[in-house]
Amino acid sequence: MASLSAQNNLNKSQSLSDQALERLSSGLRINSAKDDAAGLAISSRFDAQIRGLNVAQRNANDGISLAQTAEGALGQAGDLLQRIRELAVQSANDTNSASDRKSLQAEVTQLQAELNRVADTTNFNGRTLLNGDFTNAQFQVGANANQTINVTLGSARATDVGNYTADTSNGTAAGNQTVTSGAVATDDNGVAAGNLTISGNGATEVVAYGANATAADVASAVNAVSSDTGVSADAFTEATLSGILDDAGGTISFGLQGENDSAVTISATIDGSDYSTLVSAVNDATATTGITARLDDDGNVLLRSDAGDDIVLNSVNGNVTVTSGDDTAEALVADDSTRVAGEVDFSSSSVFNITSDDASFIDDTAGASGSLQSVAAIDITTADGANSAIETIDAALTSINSQRADLGAIQNRFTSTIEAIATTSENLSAAQSRILDADFAAETAKLSKAQVLQQAGISVLAQANARPQQVLSLLQ
Repeated sequence: MASLSAQNNLNKSQSLSDQALERLSSGLRINSAKDDAAGLAISSRFDAQIRGLNVAQRNANDGISLAQTAEGALGQAGDLLQRIRELAVQSANDTNSASDRKSLQAEVTQLQAELNRVADTTNFNGRTLLNGDFTNAQFQVGANANQTINVTLGSARATDVGNYTADTSNGTAAGNQTVTSGAVATDDNGVAAGNLTISGNGATEVVAYGANATAADVASAVNAVSSDTGVSADAFTEATLSGILDDAGGTISFGLQGENDSAVTISATIDGSDYSTLVSAVNDATATTGITARLDDDGNVLLRSDAGDDIVLNSVNGNVTVTSGDDTAEALVADDSTRVAGEVDFSSSSVFNITSDDASFIDDTAGASGSLQSVAAIDITTADGANSAIETIDAALTSINSQRADLGAIQNRFTSTIEAIATTSENLSAAQSRILDADFAAETAKLSKAQVLQQAGISVLAQANARPQQVLSLLQ
């Protein structure tokens, strides 16, 4: 019995020694499920998370590389647009001849083609980035499903960037004019009180305007929320004077009112249908009225308020036909007065829509949706075209710069994600190590204990096996 007991204890110490040797040689506390079934399951889940996070970290680095590629191309696109803008500013100067402007347009055409080429050929790992196809792309930046960052890149093609514009020309009050008989025109310009609902840039704002609001008033209200909607407004008022004094000549006079509260008297002696003296008389009062005058292509007098104030003519002393911006013509006779309302032009670097609850300003059923004036359609062979091109390019640059800013933000977000992933992976690895890895100090102590027990067990077993010899000595 002593021998059997010694053998049993020797086997136990041998098993303890074998376990310690296995853990010390492998470095793992859990070498099979029998060592710690629950710990093995937990460790396996940690391993899946750690491996997934390491791959997600590489994915985020790929995202940074993609964003850098796109941003570099957008920087080149911005340089092309800046050069087109320089040419447009140059062409707007009337020192250029038609031939000069044609030469400038030739370079613009090449730059437009290059802008399209850059957008169509910029790609990352075979995916084109700036032609409008790279939308709602998902970057897997987590170890689990649907842990993603979505990225959308807009098109940088010349046909897809530019200035989205709309105006109030589909409202019954656009360019509306009222004619009154008497010394002073009424305050009624045909605009009823209402609200504009502006949707753009992912936001919707409602702005109110009062009855008889001028185009300048409406534009100011729209611009007050442009930082949210991305929609800006530009107001102007135009009125054309023709058939003055029935083209018989003589002296014409009237009170002119724009931004001024009190009318300024305008008087000019006209020689037949030559209205140049009237143009000079109006321009002499521009500092007070804010209204400028010039002769149009037909030789008529075009009055314009760049601020969008109503143009008011009081007590006209002779016959004159006043045509408002919407081509509504009214024939004034002696002592008649008139008020011409302005128009509001809306613009944005992205798509927008504006509706009004009063159809006198904007048709409330259709609203005013921005239509794209693209860089591809730029024509600087005329001064008007060059000026329009400047506005188009400014909007295109805003769009390009906005995309670059978004890409910069995305890069920063990916960088933060990578740092967070690295921290999480480190902590999970430490947690897994506490469960899975062997404690060398403890295992070494166990091995030493097992070795001592084995040596003692072998010695004791030898003595136990010698006991039967003592019984034989009694028979001698």
